[in-house]
Amino acid sequence: MSMPGMEMLRGAIDSHVHCCPHINGRTVTVFEAVREAAKAGLAGIGLLDVFANTSGLAALAMRELDELGVEVFGGIILEPYVGGLSTRVVETALDMGYGPGTGARFISLPCHHTQFVARSEGRSPVFVETCLAIPAKGALPDPLGEIMERVADRDVVFNTGHLTGEETIRVVEEAAKRGVRRILCPASYFTTDEAREIVGLGAFVEFAFFVMSHATQVGTTMIDSEKHCFPPVTLDTVVEKIRAVGPEHTVLSSDSGSFILPPPVEALREWLLMIESEGFSRDDIRRMVAENPAMLFKVGAMAAEPPPAG
Repeated sequence: MSMPGMEMLRGAIDSHVHCCPHINGRTVTVFEAVREAAKAGLAGIGLLDVFANTSGLAALAMRELDELGVEVFGGIILEPYVGGLSTRVVETALDMGYGPGTGARFISLPCHHTQFVARSEGRSPVFVETCLAIPAKGALPDPLGEIMERVADRDVVFNTGHLTGEETIRVVEEAAKRGVRRILCPASYFTTDEAREIVGLGAFVEFAFFVMSHATQVGTTMIDSEKHCFPPVTLDTVVEKIRAVGPEHTVLSSDSGSFILPPPVEALREWLLMIESEGFSRDDIRRMVAENPAMLFKVGAMAAEPPPAG
């Protein structure tokens, strides 16, 4: 007998899976994540890693497990470990794989080395100063503008990483000016008004299971030997933001793979049941977990052109 909600996973795309090698324990390897996704009927998974460009691992998984029917894609988070904000690093990620079409499908700003995250973790002032911040006015940090142009040229997803809502608005405005058409913004810590403004600029907002779960209660080593907790997020605040921007501008993902969470497929099932319990229809959920990520990341038959801004 299948678990409740398994039918919502058929055709879903979990665009935020942490199954790559890490200094923390993982519940699944890359190959195991693909096999479990296939058993549940997922159409695709996206590999994220703060220590490496995952384009090559995704290409390897596709070469070895393509017959399972799960489209695996990767990209890069521009943390210091992979070279930070570097045009050369981005260009390498965009071409890494086993031939045309196997390079990065997303380029992300840092998820941990931002001043917003460093302050929320209680890091030292010296550490905070080493992290990315986006000024309210003036020039963007160099070479962020060039990176946006590379993303626009290849028409891949630009992920704004873990910035404040105000910083994200500025970044999205600049990215759109430079021709970036596929923008995804982790939005769990935004205000509702910030989320509205961001989608009004043509971006999508992402809400992940991780920050809704008990994982926020456990100190873990995300990027170094220090253990930190993410601030918890309540379901009602996420629901308020989804209703404010609409499912047509929202992506749901598991952000799972860490040893303190269920494996990604199970985490996604639980997350979708939580969303359904708040009155969202199956059509709404399919939009958020299948159609929108398929369009953004160019996955399978549901891939489409992004809608115009506004």
